Amino acid sequence: MNESLITWFEIGFNLIYLAAIWYLVALMSFSMSSVPSKDRPAADLVRLAFILLAAGDTGHVGFRVLAYALGGLDAQAMVFGSQMSLVGIGMLTTSFTVTFFYMVLVYIWQKRNNQSANWATNLLLVAGVVRLMMMALPSNDWGAAVPSQPMSLYRNLPLMVQGVGICALILFSAYRNHDAAFKWIGWMIAVSFAFYIPVILFAQMIPMLGMLMIPKTCAYLAIAIIAYRNMWHQNQALPQ
Repeated sequence: MNESLITWFEIGFNLIYLAAIWYLVALMSFSMSSVPSKDRPAADLVRLAFILLAAGDTGHVGFRVLAYALGGLDAQAMVFGSQMSLVGIGMLTTSFTVTFFYMVLVYIWQKRNNQSANWATNLLLVAGVVRLMMMALPSNDWGAAVPSQPMSLYRNLPLMVQGVGICALILFSAYRNHDAAFKWIGWMIAVSFAFYIPVILFAQMIPMLGMLMIPKTCAYLAIAIIAYRNMWHQNQALPQ
């Protein structure tokens, strides 16, 4: 495929995605009064999760769009007196927010299922803290446009623990409680990681694998839509 066409496709997708995710966040915020009181605690956490996701992705894909506008993905900006890649800054932003996103999902699962903290939820929260600590290490080289290896792989291992763990908890509870919405949410988390893992492992060797981030991103958008339809508009039932 023509490189210019791929670039314009990515730019268009990124802008549409950012508009869509912030639109959903706005809908959640301005329609909170339509959420039944029993679902309000979980809905507040869902909104927080997607504010985090939208903010991080604004940095991630937004800075990619800005870098293209400035001449390419190698575009740099001065940050605290040092030259840093715009793409690297965006990766740093989204890496932090997606970690908190999965930590918030733990609390959403607890509220949705009236569960208290247990060894599994504590493990997932600890994995998030470990990832945050790993991201503070200088070997991450956040100023670079291309993630440094093997540090990129190492810091993503706790994220995989978070994602696979919360996916398992959500699906187990959803099937046990016949919760159609969270069955879909659990499977969308699984889909997102199915597309993300090849990127983590092989994108530096096969750059075109980076395109798998598009269906991964669509899976996150689907989670937001499913949660909004179920919690804010419960008359819009999902198939079992």
